[in-house]
Amino acid sequence: MAGKTGQMKVIFHDFPGGAEGFELITRFCYNYGNIDITLSNIFLLHCAAKFMEIKKGGSQTPDLIEQTERYFDGIQCWTWSELLLSLKQCHDFLKTLNSSSILPKFLDLFVERLALLNVESPFTSSSENSNSSSSHSAKSYISTSWWFEDLVFMNINLFEKVINAMITQKFDHATICSFLFFYQRSKFHGASQAKKRKIIEVVINLLFLLDRSAISCRGLFDTFGMSLCLKISKFYQNKLEVLVGSKLDRAKIDDLLVPSPHGKRYMYDVNLVLRLLKLFLAENRFSPYRLKKVACLMDLYIAEVAPDRHLKPSKFVALATALPDFARDSQDRIYLAIDAYLKVHGSLCQEEKMKVCSVLNHNMFSMEYLTDLSMNSQQYKLKSLIKSSKYARTLSDSSICHTGQGSRMRMWMVNTSLFKPSNSIFRNKMRNLDHIMKCKRIVELEENLCKRRIEEREVALRSRRLLVVHL
Repeated sequence: MAGKTGQMKVIFHDFPGGAEGFELITRFCYNYGNIDITLSNIFLLHCAAKFMEIKKGGSQTPDLIEQTERYFDGIQCWTWSELLLSLKQCHDFLKTLNSSSILPKFLDLFVERLALLNVESPFTSSSENSNSSSSHSAKSYISTSWWFEDLVFMNINLFEKVINAMITQKFDHATICSFLFFYQRSKFHGASQAKKRKIIEVVINLLFLLDRSAISCRGLFDTFGMSLCLKISKFYQNKLEVLVGSKLDRAKIDDLLVPSPHGKRYMYDVNLVLRLLKLFLAENRFSPYRLKKVACLMDLYIAEVAPDRHLKPSKFVALATALPDFARDSQDRIYLAIDAYLKVHGSLCQEEKMKVCSVLNHNMFSMEYLTDLSMNSQQYKLKSLIKSSKYARTLSDSSICHTGQGSRMRMWMVNTSLFKPSNSIFRNKMRNLDHIMKCKRIVELEENLCKRRIEEREVALRSRRLLVVHL
């Protein structure tokens, strides 16, 4: 209106860098398109130029966006401190840079430079006087991990982009894996449940992109344990189980003693272990040696769960038969587990007991355990599972019932001739009665030890559940 003066105000919401960013753009415009680009302002200038849509308007007006992109041509001469300074700017302006081509370009150059610095690191040269393999291993780790602590500042979004750039640039996968677990441990301190869940899900996704042979087993199983406490989504849990299943031969018994899901009465999550076994067998890349290691692990696991009063016979049988017969040299440990299971589950009907006993294969018993079986009057049903073998003279006095076909055909029988004094093999075996009784004593000691371990596990389980509730 006439006679009145009005003031006009322009408000920029979310201007990159706030007042500092606006001041830089003002200098650029009032200085005819000239401004000093430095390590401390390169990303700020780039984001501000994108925000203001500053483009080349003619030959007299330089393109600020293009100038900032060309600045990276000299990244090969940057020191590690200068690289970190630039990466921290990426961290501050990540939201704006996500839609810019400068971010992936910088990250690729950053990873290339990091790989070169890894080679040039002074830690890579080992002392001539050090002949210890452990010393060499420690120095080798330092030579590839010296930068881990410097990059922990990144938020999870920038971290994911940096790791993806490393994978694209074919950075050493074992080093990437070590950094993933280092970052995870560092960021977990003081983090909320939601943030921990986000971190572990990103780590799982990134682990899935790595060469399986480069993944640290201990780090993987530690992550697996934490994921169960954090209750991550089913999608990520399934991906993690695939990784764990592929390395099941490297697991320890404590890795598998996972508490049962909430609301279940049985002690340990047997279904989880069955899934891991299925995933291990599905790979079809395991060697006989790896298979035998898994079988040994499963024998220990079955011994742990056998005294659980709430473990159903069907689950026990599924565990005992999950691996093929050739995975074990003998079924002595399975026999002990069945013996312990039937003692605890005395209320089972005859049919259920026979189903449990049907997992045994007499051809896979050692002589000591076969003789122990023949003398164990408390487990008559186990006796009845002994099939015809080199220890039995004849089948004429046996009653046989075939319950299936194939490699696991079950034959129920009571071979009375095996237990008669006239049986020469049995008679010869009894001459070494002292040795047999010692074996039985060992079995009793193992059972007592197993019971004590179960009691300790129950106490630990209750403590762990209380801990999960407080997390």
